[in-house]
Amino acid sequence: LIDTDELYEKIKHTANEINKHYGENELLNIICILKGGAMYTLELVKYLKMPIKLEFVRLSSYGNSTETSGKVSAVMLQLPDYKNQNVLIVDDIMDSGLTIKFLKNYINDNCRAKDIKIATMLEKKCARKEDICADFYSAEVDDKFLIGFGLDYKGLYRNLNYIAYVE
Repeated sequence: LIDTDELYEKIKHTANEINKHYGENELLNIICILKGGAMYTLELVKYLKMPIKLEFVRLSSYGNSTETSGKVSAVMLQLPDYKNQNVLIVDDIMDSGLTIKFLKNYINDNCRAKDIKIATMLEKKCARKEDICADFYSAEVDDKFLIGFGLDYKGLYRNLNYIAYVE
C-alpha cells in the first residue's frame, strides 16, 4: 500500500509540520503508544528539531482480533505531571479513535498539560467512532486491515518497513 521510500518521505514531511508548529526552542513531551507506535515514533523523532522527552504507554483495544473490542485497557500507563507543557501523543494509526481519545482524556484529567496534540502515521477516518482527529499524520488510508512498520496481525509483521494490507 505504501512502499518504504514513500513512507519515509511522508514521515519526514510530518516531522517538518510538527517543527513548524512547535518551533525549535520549547520542550515537547512525546508519548508513544506501544507497541504499534514504537517504530513510527522512533523514526519521527529523528527529524524533530526541538528538545524532546519521550515516554511510553501501553494501551490495548484489539487483542488478537482484526476489529476493536470497543474497550481500551491500560496495560502500562504511568506518566509524569506535564503542568504547562506541550504533549504530543504518537501512535501508528488512528482508526476508531477509542485508544487515543482514552489517552488524551487521561492526560487532561491527570497530567495538567498546557496543550495536547496527536500525531499518527496513518489516519483512517472512515473507521472513526469517536469525534477526534490527528493534528499531524503521514497518510490517510482506506478501511483495510493494515500491517507493517509497527502495525501487526496477532503480533506479527511489525518489522516490515512498508505498509501492506491483509485481505
